[in-house]
Amino acid sequence: MFTGLIKAVGKVRPSNKGLALEGCDLLAPLDLGESISVDGVCLTVANVFSDGFLADVSEETLERTTLGIKAKRGGHVNLEPAIRLSDRLGGHLVSGHVDGLGEVVSIEKKTNSWHVELRWQEISFARFICEKASISVDGISLTIAGCKEEGLVFWIAVIPHTFSNTTLQYLAVGDLVNLEVDLLAKYVESLLNSGSKNLSEGGSAGSPSISREWLASQGWS
Repeated sequence: MFTGLIKAVGKVRPSNKGLALEGCDLLAPLDLGESISVDGVCLTVANVFSDGFLADVSEETLERTTLGIKAKRGGHVNLEPAIRLSDRLGGHLVSGHVDGLGEVVSIEKKTNSWHVELRWQEISFARFICEKASISVDGISLTIAGCKEEGLVFWIAVIPHTFSNTTLQYLAVGDLVNLEVDLLAKYVESLLNSGSKNLSEGGSAGSPSISREWLASQGWS
């Protein structure tokens, strides 16, 4: 599990054995087998170099994320080690399991921030997008500033510190990014779809699904 607070920006280097990353000094010391978020993708350290590490990457991951592109062309990636249970949750809960890809629609420099607009490549996760919700963009914990087309297109306001200390500074219109929606939102949807047991009243299978009426009956207004 991660928080979306980037610790270092590494660079992909050519390798025929997996995904090799260099420029990872800020993550040292690295241990074999530990989890690292690489552009929002949870990978396992398979080998450690003096200036980086090697991660095994499945064909599935290469096909469904931007890592397949960067493995061929190189490029910069955001890096974050897994959190400990005692760590502060400075961003939001990020699992490292990418939901889909987004395309950069526009990047506009404002007075005190950058306005970055993104479009989902597929609509299935657009329903989780709403103003002020959390979103992971290439592993970065960000807040959605606004959206349109029922969440298919959304934008984020990026402060200078985040822009200059992550791979956002290298983005161009048309680039693809890894997107992961708020994990808690997915759990809530699952509960709403499958129904919930009313444990406080000894509920069992067949208890009413969560609805406005059920919430009102339990004292929620």
